[in-house]
Amino acid sequence: MTLDELYAGLNLQEYYMGKVTQVYRSCSIAQIDNLSLMADRNKFTTSFRPNTINYYVVIDSLAGVFLGEVFENKASRKNVFEMTDANDTPRDYHEISIDTIALMTPNSDKFELAGFKTLGITDKVYIATDEIYQIFLRSLEFSHEKEEPLPPFATFMSRSDAGVSLKPSTLFNRHLMCIGATNSGKSTTALAILDKLISTGRRALIIDPTGEYRDAFSNEEITKLTLGVDTTISPSKITMEQWEKLFETENSSQGAVLAEAITSLRFMKKIGENTYYSKVGENIDEVQENLASVSHGDTDFNIELLPEQIQAESVCEPDRDTNYNFNYCYDALKANSNASLVQKIQYQMTNTSFLTFFSNDPEMYNLLDVVEEFVHLPDASLYIDTSQLGASEGIGGMVVDLISNFVISQDGISPFVMFIDEVHRYAKSRYSDKEFHGGLTILAREGRKKGIFLYLTTQNPKDVSPILFGQIGTMLIHRLMLNDEINAVASHLDDYSIKHVRKLNQGEVILTSVNLLHNMFIHVNKSERTQYNDTPLL
Repeated sequence: MTLDELYAGLNLQEYYMGKVTQVYRSCSIAQIDNLSLMADRNKFTTSFRPNTINYYVVIDSLAGVFLGEVFENKASRKNVFEMTDANDTPRDYHEISIDTIALMTPNSDKFELAGFKTLGITDKVYIATDEIYQIFLRSLEFSHEKEEPLPPFATFMSRSDAGVSLKPSTLFNRHLMCIGATNSGKSTTALAILDKLISTGRRALIIDPTGEYRDAFSNEEITKLTLGVDTTISPSKITMEQWEKLFETENSSQGAVLAEAITSLRFMKKIGENTYYSKVGENIDEVQENLASVSHGDTDFNIELLPEQIQAESVCEPDRDTNYNFNYCYDALKANSNASLVQKIQYQMTNTSFLTFFSNDPEMYNLLDVVEEFVHLPDASLYIDTSQLGASEGIGGMVVDLISNFVISQDGISPFVMFIDEVHRYAKSRYSDKEFHGGLTILAREGRKKGIFLYLTTQNPKDVSPILFGQIGTMLIHRLMLNDEINAVASHLDDYSIKHVRKLNQGEVILTSVNLLHNMFIHVNKSERTQYNDTPLL
């Protein structure tokens, strides 16, 4: 489109501002010739603010029509073209600094990245109309797929009447993360987008650690599970690595003891005994032969007996004497070493929902069976409430890791969004700063190929694995205060955005994405759905 086509039906001279006088690699400067435009504040709507910054202008150039954003506005008592008038009186002059955002060529009807093309000296500058701004909004998304966009979930901060309506692929095809300090509006933003997904028939798997979304969606819209209340999982489905993460083993020796104890309980389950395997005084060869008989199919065991079984593993081989004693004897040193592991497991089991969750109750849902059914259904969504399992991060991380590894192993998946609130709860071990759960990392790397798209929220991106964080292509950044948090997202923002991260009000967001032409400053519209996230008053 040409300049005349963009301003069809309008008097172009009413929108004329001035000419470009300086061109740099980072920006351009234009001198205002039409000073009356700056003085007449009633002539234009609130969308046009020519006497301030952050508004858009159009520049007519040989390469096409450029769209720019004004980031500096200044006036001075001199003129680069004409220093004085006829009476030798100094004249005021007005300059604006323009950041070039996009270019529309004569043969195109949308804006594109300008690349190495720049403005030229004496190119004419015009203030952009609302219609041009709408063309720019439609040009923001790189996706050329014929995909129905989501209903508007936010408005642009610079123009409150312009709704933000993006295609699902723009938000999710490179995974989405919502970042912000406490009470900055993360949960409100999360629900606003989930609301548009569910209401338009898109699929979502929601993992909620606090239960604040439990009444946000009706039973007709989504299948709801509450772990430890109506949903269980068989201990046989948990890998040894996941047990170690669940019980937060501190070193390799504790991991080996835990593995030995579980193997012993699997043997007792195999022979039909509902008790732990006492080894003190037992023949060493016979015990080893019994444990070796446990096959890959013998995976079930009674998790309630795990503390007693770990204590029973505190045995050692005796010194060989003339009587050839080959029976286990009690080892006090091992018992002391295993005491901390026993205490952690007993602490986990003080939560009654824990033992209910790790069981084979036929009257309750089986978690993996429901998840397997969900991933293959074309129109279903699933909500998993983990709040009844207690505040332990270990069990939450284990559940997320288990589901992540399970869904990535499935074939024929109907595409869905996997939403995990407060993902920093599940990311790191409490006992190791370098240990991260690997299931989400695998999903971030390989899930997109199978139609699994992550939507994560966190207070601090540094609590998330760098590998996982590096796979995130779209971010919703709320207010951040600490320098290390801002530095973690600095590579996704320009200088202007970085300076404003601390200034964002509740609900205000910087939307940055590899799928967008330009970063967006938006204000999220609060969803009318029920959400239990209000802060009590003192």
